[in-house]
Amino acid sequence: MATFELYRRSTIGMCLTETLDEMVQSGTLSPELAIQVLVQFDKSMTEALESQVKTKVTIKGHLHTYRFCDNVWTFILQDAMFKSEDRQENVSQVKIVACDSKLLTQ
Repeated sequence: MATFELYRRSTIGMCLTETLDEMVQSGTLSPELAIQVLVQFDKSMTEALESQVKTKVTIKGHLHTYRFCDNVWTFILQDAMFKSEDRQENVSQVKIVACDSKLLTQ
């Protein structure tokens, strides 16, 4: 299964990576097992988002930068507004990373 490292730069992903690095350095965990944990983390996050998130959000903002590389879109928006059915949030800058979820199961 191909996976993207989409969630590793989130707060929880960075904390997991840091903890695994410490465990590898102390000899508690092998590097191979640490890599397997990270791959499983990406897979679990993808599955959770596909099956558990049901809210739709509208995003509006000024497109600052966009790129498409290795089947992954990256957008940087400035003065973005996130709007759902019951809530609205304004953010000065946001980075959105998106890929085709079908590629995760190939």
